[in-house]
Formats: sequence, C-alpha cells, structure tokens
Amino acid sequence: MRTRDEIRVAAPLDACFRAAADVERWPDLLPHYREVRFTGTGAEPRVLMRAVRAFGPLPYPIWWESRMWIDEDEAVVRYRHVRGITCGMDVQWRLEPDGDHTRIVIVHEWSGPGWPLIGRFAARRVIGPHFVHVVAGRTLAGLKRAVEGGRAAGGCGRTGSPPRRGTRDAVEPGNPAS
Repeated sequence: MRTRDEIRVAAPLDACFRAAADVERWPDLLPHYREVRFTGTGAEPRVLMRAVRAFGPLPYPIWWESRMWIDEDEAVVRYRHVRGITCGMDVQWRLEPDGDHTRIVIVHEWSGPGWPLIGRFAARRVIGPHFVHVVAGRTLAGLKRAVEGGRAAGGCGRTGSPPRRGTRDAVEPGNPAS
C-alpha cells in the first residue's frame, strides 16, 4: 500500500517545517489528534500518537507508536511505525519551497498487517484509503490553517532530549537505523 498526500501552504518553509516537526503541539493545533507524546529517550526516541477517525457520526479512536527522525538540512521528517495495527509502516514528510509557498508531501508505504489471506487487501482497500489517507489529509489541512493563521509559530521540538537531527541520522524508509 502506498498513499501520497500533499498540500501547498502560503508560508515559508521554515515555519512549515517547525509545525510539521513539533508533533507534541499537534493536539493544540489539530482537533483530530488527542495525544502526542514521546515515550522513548536517548538514541531511539519514540512518539505515541492518538487520534480520532470518524465514520459519519461515530468517532473511532486510532493510535500508533513510531520512531521519528528529523533531517533539518533536507526538510524531511521520517517515521517508522513500531506498534499498533500499522506496525512496519514507513512515513516520509518532505517539505520544499514552491515559489512564495511551501509544498508538503506525505508518503506512507506499507505491505500491510501480517494477517493471512486478507492482510494486503485490508491495507490497500480499507486501512490505506479510509484511515491513513483521511488522517493525513486532515493533518495537512489543519497544519496549513495553523501555519497560515499564525497559530503554529514558536519553537520546534519537545522539552528534554530532541529526536535525532541532521543528515547523518536521516533514515531511508524501509531501512530504519538500528
């Protein structure tokens, strides 16, 4: 399964990158995020994310835990899901200047849950389009509103030790650092 979501934001790359990387602020900026907190320390920080996906009027809680890498030089944030139904999913946020705007592209890649017979089908036909794509689209739209409205201004990163930064710690999807 591969999903691709993108948005164009009327703001400088630096402001967009700070909002994308400062995940602990997402519950303040994005109404569908209920909790985002770092659970690991040291060389392998992990981030637990809890959100709500609604099917019509019925809210459905979703969650996942990921390793997170930030590459400030390339304006990329990467995740590798390590817990939850999407365990094994690779996610890349790439930000790039686009005139006086910033383009943010999120790509999710995943072979699906290890369910015999229906795992790949579930990933391609249900989880990808009805969960991953929907949540990513809402996240991008919410960050766009927050950045363009000036609510996402401020520092980037969490208190305490930050996620690994810099190109030497960048990880290609499917090849997480050990």
